[in-house]
Parts: sequence; C-alpha cells; structure tokens
Amino acid sequence: MAGQGRRAYGIALVGIASVFWSTAGLFVRLLDMEVWTMLAWRSLFAALSLFLVVLVQMRRQVLPAFAAIGWLGLIAVPISAFSMVAFVAALTLTSVANVMTVYATVPFLAAGVAFLWVGERVERRVLVASAIALVGIIVMAGGATRPQDLAGNGLTLLMTLAFAVVLVLARRHPSIGMAPVNALAALLCALAAWPLMTGPAPTALQFLILALFGLTTTALAYLLFLTGGRHIPSGEAGLIALLDVVLGPFWVWFFFGEEPGTPALIGGGLVLAAVAWYLAGSLGRAEPAPPTAG
Repeated sequence: MAGQGRRAYGIALVGIASVFWSTAGLFVRLLDMEVWTMLAWRSLFAALSLFLVVLVQMRRQVLPAFAAIGWLGLIAVPISAFSMVAFVAALTLTSVANVMTVYATVPFLAAGVAFLWVGERVERRVLVASAIALVGIIVMAGGATRPQDLAGNGLTLLMTLAFAVVLVLARRHPSIGMAPVNALAALLCALAAWPLMTGPAPTALQFLILALFGLTTTALAYLLFLTGGRHIPSGEAGLIALLDVVLGPFWVWFFFGEEPGTPALIGGGLVLAAVAWYLAGSLGRAEPAPPTAG
C-alpha cells in the first residue's frame, strides 16, 4: 500500500474505532438498567467478541496466545476488569461529559505511572499539559452539585488510573497480548457482576443493545484501533482518538438532551486543549499507538 493510501487507511480505521468508543454513554442511556445486570451481560458479550478477535488473529494458536500472556498479563487482567467496571458504573452516576473529561487525562496519568514505576523521564511538555488538564478537572469538579456526580468523577479517575497502569505495562512489555488480556478481563468482570444482579432479566431488545454494546465498544473498536495504529504515528492516532471525548457527550445531548453544563464545557475544553497540545508534539514520531480501552 502506498504511503498516502496507507496513512489514509490508518486514519479511517482509528477514526471509526473512536466513534465506536464514543457510543458507550449512549448505550448506557439506551439501556436504563440496573448497573450490575448491565455490566454482567455487556461484559459477557464483550468477552465473547474479544475471544473471537483472538481466534481471528491467532487462528489455531488460541490457547498458546492466552498462555503467552504470562504472570504480567495475569496481573493486568484484574486491573483491566476493574477499569471496565468503573467505566460503566461512572456513566450511570454522572454525565457522559464529566466521564469523558476525566478520561482524557490518561496520557498524563500514564506518564506519571511510568515515572513512579520504572523511572521514565517526564518531559516538561507533559508537566505543563498535566497542569492545564488538572485545572480543567478542578473547574469541572467544582460544578458538581450532586453526590452522584462526585462519586462518578471519583470512579472515572480510578478507572483512568487503572487504564494508565495497563498502558504502561503494555508499553514496557510489548510481548503481552492485550486482546487475550482484555478478553479475560471482560470474562472476569462478567463473573464478578453476575451474582450481584438484582434487576429483571433483559428484554429481547435490551439483549440486542447489550450485544451491540459489547461488540462495538470493545472488540470492533479494539481491532480497528490496533490495526489502524500500525499505519500512522502514535501522536496522530492519539489526536484522532480525541473524537471519543468530543462525540461521547454529543450523542447523549443529541438523543437524550443531556446537557454537559457550563463547568463541564469549560473544564472539558481545557483538558482537550492540553491533550491536543501535548500530542501535537509527537506527530512526527513513527511508533505504533498503544491500544485504547473501552
């Protein structure tokens, strides 16, 4: 594939993956279910979808692919599972705009985790962008008037931190297969949520929505982002992935009239500006982008 065609192909795949990720809040609002029931079924469908991804990628080497994750992969599984639980739970507690704003700080949290964990040098650009993003989160948090919003923001921060840990682990140990790790994490999430379900069984329509929720925001988004990220620089992939943060609140505003509120708009704007400015400095780098979660 020619250079320009390859780049356009990569941009298209990463862009579609980001659109898929951005629909998570829309699915949560569409379902309007008790959180553990939603988590159990969504995670089950996500696990099945990711197992299918591993099957397509590895063909006859499925079992060796899971065995190859090693003890580091086994450490990543419960961390990733917690991230999945916290993400969906946060979306049921606070606005999608709040969740997306906090989640957008993952590059800075990952840089902090890498510094504390492995002593990776933190660039001045990261520190400046992190400070701007922190101001944005403070503005957003200052506008939280309900206990649910505070709880949702706190869960989102923990989710983002957990995802940052998995990102650093994947970067430091690229031999770990993240598709098997995420498949096992989704299965663990389903098993943990199953005994906690208190709501009625989903209707046929809800089953369809749950299946699409698990398929699009995990398996398809993961596969498209991972494939597209091989054809463009990581900084460019990161900038395109900001579509997730922008479109997430848009979908629930357009379909459900959920307005972000002025503090979320101002805070979100500051966070987006900080992330965009930080990632713009790495547009010339050619390494592949790490997979993003969903």
